[in-house]
Amino acid sequence: MFGKSLAFLGLLFMSVAASAGPKIHHWTLENGARVYFVETHELPMLQIRAVFDAGSSRDPVGKSGLARLTSSMLDEGAGNLSADDIAGQFEGLGAEFGAGADRDMATVDLRSLSDAALLDPALDLYAKILTAPSFPAASLERQRQQVLVALQKDMQSPGAVADKTFYRELYGDHPYAHDPLGDVAGVKAITREDLLTHYRSYYVGANAWLVIVGDASKRQARKIAERTVGQLPAGRAALPIPLVRMLYSPLQKQVAFPATQTHIMLGQTGMRRGDPDYFPLYVGNYILGGGGLVSRLSTEVREKQGLSYSVYSYFLPLRKAGPMIVGLQTKNAQRDQALKLVRKVISDFVATGPTEDELNAAKKHITGGFPLRLDSNAKIAENLAVIAFYDLPLTYLDDFIPSVEAVTVEQIRKAFRQRVHPNQMVTVVVGAGR
Repeated sequence: MFGKSLAFLGLLFMSVAASAGPKIHHWTLENGARVYFVETHELPMLQIRAVFDAGSSRDPVGKSGLARLTSSMLDEGAGNLSADDIAGQFEGLGAEFGAGADRDMATVDLRSLSDAALLDPALDLYAKILTAPSFPAASLERQRQQVLVALQKDMQSPGAVADKTFYRELYGDHPYAHDPLGDVAGVKAITREDLLTHYRSYYVGANAWLVIVGDASKRQARKIAERTVGQLPAGRAALPIPLVRMLYSPLQKQVAFPATQTHIMLGQTGMRRGDPDYFPLYVGNYILGGGGLVSRLSTEVREKQGLSYSVYSYFLPLRKAGPMIVGLQTKNAQRDQALKLVRKVISDFVATGPTEDELNAAKKHITGGFPLRLDSNAKIAENLAVIAFYDLPLTYLDDFIPSVEAVTVEQIRKAFRQRVHPNQMVTVVVGAGR
């Protein structure tokens, strides 16, 4: 999914022009599904990703984890095929299938060789999984137990405890507060009928986007779209999720945990996809804490004071305002000192912004590394799915480097002063008490 760094050009670009983005073809099927296609013949491969507005933000009250469990159950049975049948057929075709769900979206992936003798049966199987999953009861119980085991492991991980607590405290009763994996009570309450209801409501044409990248012509891509998501009922697009609340006062949550290291997360609501301040905040955050060892936070907290081996910050833009997060781990005895210093570095950056030298170095690193972040069909498809789902301009990849290069110190200062509020942040501290 999207994680702590936003992946964005690669070998495809090199095959066209050093600074040109891929040509994106876009059309809409009769059932409402929107299709995005990039043609590239460097490898005899095809990468397909179906995207649905069916992430954990769609989980009903008391059934947290439904979206993730639904996606994980898709290949447990389809039509008259069992999970073993499906796995065996994909393996025999040299194809790979995957599915998952985050807070905003659910994804269903197929990677196959483009040879028709292998691609055609792989597409037929993929289409059957998309259009006729059977959600067998026995598989549901097995998957449920796997999720419950994963949740138990999370309870024993201070990092996972910090992450889940942070989202709950930041988002309150908003759907983004729920962890996509769910919680014990919610996962135990999910029934097969819940899976069917979620699937029938959200896995429909009007709620779907299809990304196709690789060794195919536009004519072939049209046929692929029709025989996969084109077979879904039209249905209806999901209703908009609520706006995210703004915090106007600080909140700190201490969680006792028996560990030698304290995990700290602090932050606030950040920005949505397509936000007008995206590039000033993105470039500014690279300087603050997104640039690894060259960032302000790393220099001050790690290098100068030795208070943490790793300290970072990032924005995670979502359909509504995603979080801006700062995180670190430190010795229990140093946590107050480390937290005080982190807050000071954030406050100083918001107050004064970066220097010209910091900005120039950040631009060089971001633009220099950009070509390595789309060096496979899978990475191109992932970025194309973001463009599709969040309705970003088709020129987004073309515009990325020029947009980074156009950012000024003053734009960063203005964006951070208006959008980042050090005195209104949620702080979560997970570690041994004193």
